[in-house]
Amino acid sequence: MIEIIGNRDEAEAISTTLASWASALGNKNAAGVVRHLSDDVVSFTLAAPLVHKGKGEKGLEGWFSTWEGPIGGNTVDVRLTIGGDVAFWTGLVQMTGKKSDGFEVDLWFRQTLGLRKEAGVWTIVHEHTSVPFAMDGSGRAELGLKP
Repeated sequence: MIEIIGNRDEAEAISTTLASWASALGNKNAAGVVRHLSDDVVSFTLAAPLVHKGKGEKGLEGWFSTWEGPIGGNTVDVRLTIGGDVAFWTGLVQMTGKKSDGFEVDLWFRQTLGLRKEAGVWTIVHEHTSVPFAMDGSGRAELGLKP
């Protein structure tokens, strides 16, 4: 279930955009992913470096090649906030699947997506994904957390 705050008239269009984007990610379709990104997208993703600017289709293709089969997923605690021609989506995301080296992935992370309506179409202009890290001085990522 998605909690919607703000202009509910745009919620369906935004949800359709995000569902198509997520489907492209799961099916490892780089062109389908970048179709939903603005030309000036800024991404703070789980992978280095600290910031990615631009669509980065080649980087996606490289990452997709490290997976065997589709990339699964699930979301919880989802909130969509809409105001005028901007919106943001927040939630907890589960990524599952098998890497090409046989490693089974089952990772929960935090995600925020910023969207902007451009020429009547909602596009992703900002993506931020993160995992918490241990505050005990070790700096280790807390990869085993679940909602």
